[in-house]
Amino acid sequence: MAWLWRAGAKLSLVASAVGGGVTTALIATSDDPETALKLCATVPHRLFSDAFTAANIAFDYEYSLWGLPEGSIERERIKHEVHLRSAQKLQDLCFKNGGIYIKLGQHLGQLEYLVPQEYVQTMRESMLNKCPVSSYEQVCNVFKKELGDTPDKIFSEFDPVPIASASLAQVHVARMHDGQKVAVKVQHTHMTDTAAADHATVELVVNTLHRFFPSFDYRWLIDEISESLPKANFLTEAKNSERCLDNFHKLSPHIANYVYAPKVYWNLSTSKLLTMEFMDGAYVNDVKTIQKLGINLHELSTLVSQTFAEMMFKHGFVHCDPHAANLLVRPLPSSKASIWGRRKPQLILLDHGLYKELDFQTRTNYASLWKALVFADANAIKEYSAKLGAGEDLYALFAGVLTMRPWNRVVDPSMDHLVIQGNESERLELQMYASQYFHQISELLRRLPRVILLMLKTNDCLRAVNNSLLQGSSLETFFIIGKVSSEAVIEAKMLQSKSLLTWLNVKLDKILLEVRLWGMQVALWLLQLRKTLSWSNQPL
Repeated sequence: MAWLWRAGAKLSLVASAVGGGVTTALIATSDDPETALKLCATVPHRLFSDAFTAANIAFDYEYSLWGLPEGSIERERIKHEVHLRSAQKLQDLCFKNGGIYIKLGQHLGQLEYLVPQEYVQTMRESMLNKCPVSSYEQVCNVFKKELGDTPDKIFSEFDPVPIASASLAQVHVARMHDGQKVAVKVQHTHMTDTAAADHATVELVVNTLHRFFPSFDYRWLIDEISESLPKANFLTEAKNSERCLDNFHKLSPHIANYVYAPKVYWNLSTSKLLTMEFMDGAYVNDVKTIQKLGINLHELSTLVSQTFAEMMFKHGFVHCDPHAANLLVRPLPSSKASIWGRRKPQLILLDHGLYKELDFQTRTNYASLWKALVFADANAIKEYSAKLGAGEDLYALFAGVLTMRPWNRVVDPSMDHLVIQGNESERLELQMYASQYFHQISELLRRLPRVILLMLKTNDCLRAVNNSLLQGSSLETFFIIGKVSSEAVIEAKMLQSKSLLTWLNVKLDKILLEVRLWGMQVALWLLQLRKTLSWSNQPL
């Protein structure tokens, strides 16, 4: 085991050397000596802390599992304990460092297809609602720098205690002088100053660990972090929210009223402060409150799926951080309760800092792939997986990562072939596949373009939301995805048709598609009717 100690020592030496190098570079190039001095004290400490935690985790795995036969009950028991210990160590590190590290923890909490369940559970339970909080003094400093005065002078009321804190900012409730209640988003102090250094630190630790422990290969995560970080400019975020709503009104008017984003008060917003309309609503995973509002969970799940399907396949401008803390739901303001007390849902999109634009070709290929997945078209799955960067050898794995289903289920012609039940046996099967194909999945994630990695992250977030609403997924969800993706493919073909014959072929494809979708809709209604009848016939 001596080589493990040598590896840990080398990792610490590398951390010290690089920390010194970063410190020297910051002093030599900084335009802000005070900030540079703080960073010079912070960066080496973080780097050493990262290296120590990473080496500690890697050593724990190697030492604890040493000599235990693969597949034995004892090895599985010990591995479970190491997973729990390591997840807790990583969680502690993320909370200690904040910023990018919180984002990293949140993302790991969505990676059910790759990360052990112990990590997923630990990160999900903590990273969305227990982020570090900036002090009121720090908030006042941001206000003075950005707006020239303290919040109690700018607003008639300002609650110094935030109602929410995320990885990069926190939100306070305030009231304007005209009585309007608003939410004020304040960026955490010096978050932007440490972001680049933190990213470089994480990259160094992951790459160094892979060198000493080849089986520990999470290098693809560096690209995901790069793409997953919102641009730390709240004016860009405000523009994104307005563009998002504008897209729905212009490109998806049929559901525009069911999707909302808070109004922005531009005169009280800067790159580090964002003042918005205060929104009352339930978080999308707060099932009990949603039901009290009279909103049907299946209807809400369908709305969430349709909203993001429209963004991905038609708009090409996608909100890529749709975890539960960024999605609120309220009864549609213009709707009235039905005779059964039901209300139509309206989805409120929060935190518009992380958007990705898909070019026409990528958007069309991605829509074509999802159409192929829903209709179990193996040849088309292979073709469009290759076009999106998975290659011709990993298309089946790519389909599995997107749908969380094994290949035999992906190509099963039955209507519910992609539906996830969300039970324990399915979870264990998923973990088995993740462990069995870990290296292939790592290779797939390494070769996929960054934009597709971000679509995978979005997909992971949406799956977690649907799972909290339905304890799995529903047939309606995949019907919506199949419908919207198919419509997007037809629209793309119409735009590219250059001759009358091509145009007629596309029109014929559209008619055939509508017939096919109508058949699926009828089958779906019959299936729902059968479920309703079987439920009503159950003995009390």
